[in-house]
Amino acid sequence: MDFSWSVDQETLYRRVIDETRATLQPRVARRGYDRWFEREEWRLCGEFGLLGLSVPGHYGGLGLDRLTTARLMEAFGVACEDMGLVFAAGAHLFACVMPILEYGSDALKERMLPKLCSGAWIGANAITEAGAGSDVFSLEARAVREGETYVLDGTKTFVTNGPVADVIVVYATVNPAHGFLGITAFAVERETAGVITELPFDKMGLASAPSGVVRLEACRVPATHRLGAEGQGGMVFNQSMQWERLGLFAGFVGMMERQLDVVVGHAAQRRQFRKRIGKYQAVSHRIADMKLRLESARLLLYRGCWLLDQGQGGALDASLAKLAVSEASVRSSLDAIKIFGGAGYMTAAGIERGLRDAVAGTIASGTSEMQRDVIAAGLGL
Repeated sequence: MDFSWSVDQETLYRRVIDETRATLQPRVARRGYDRWFEREEWRLCGEFGLLGLSVPGHYGGLGLDRLTTARLMEAFGVACEDMGLVFAAGAHLFACVMPILEYGSDALKERMLPKLCSGAWIGANAITEAGAGSDVFSLEARAVREGETYVLDGTKTFVTNGPVADVIVVYATVNPAHGFLGITAFAVERETAGVITELPFDKMGLASAPSGVVRLEACRVPATHRLGAEGQGGMVFNQSMQWERLGLFAGFVGMMERQLDVVVGHAAQRRQFRKRIGKYQAVSHRIADMKLRLESARLLLYRGCWLLDQGQGGALDASLAKLAVSEASVRSSLDAIKIFGGAGYMTAAGIERGLRDAVAGTIASGTSEMQRDVIAAGLGL
């Protein structure tokens, strides 16, 4: 087994870190972490290639495989201290751009992908409803075919990027009696009549990633904007979740790497009772556990990406990685707060923000309980 990175992969990794730290992170710091990301920040993400990592070059992307894509999302999480922006970019790429790439018509891809990759457009994914959270296939949103258009009606919630999105991948049911096989996906442009977005929610974390309600009222969408065939929406969604559970959560691996560096530096400098606190076993063991969680989660994520790149693996491997990363990031964020003590609890230090952001990871892209269900099913239970 080869655990090394190629020269090209290392070059891209360093480039993302250097460009983000030099150009993007200073803008983010000036804006503040509790305000929505700005369009200029989004444009920079596109300029750095982050919004089209896994999209072929002729559509404006970098054409990378899953493993390299995850490695660069990890670099973004290392260099950008605003996990809301990292999360927004991941949701855009993996839950909106990739479904359009993999299931859209050639004309639709030519129209949408260059704008989505460049940062000119922002993408979102709308499947969750008030009565269909984890049970995403009990959708009430309806799509009725009328000639060469579909009429969409329904209300979606927890739509990351929804309040500012230019295109939204919407899932609706064409035939409720068919359940999973009745769901169909559509790429809906924001300017389409009947698309109504509401103000973002106030959230515990990831504040800079606006998330809110999107309502569809007699919204007429061209049949050419359908992704895949009628009834393939469930497959489209499941495929996008494999991308998201690996690619987006690579950003949280980067966050844990950055968090560990900060904690180690603090423990090496902070003195109590005439000793650096890192010399106390209670502190050093806690940091050792942070390192163990980070590397274990990272390897599961890399393995999941590699297997899918080889045409192997699938939902089980993506869920293992997502569960490991999301749970590890919460526990390590708690450890970071405890090591910093009172300062870690204060917002000024920015340490507690990691915990607020990490909690979302155990809910988004399927809760930890849902991941365990997928893993159990993969074991034949």
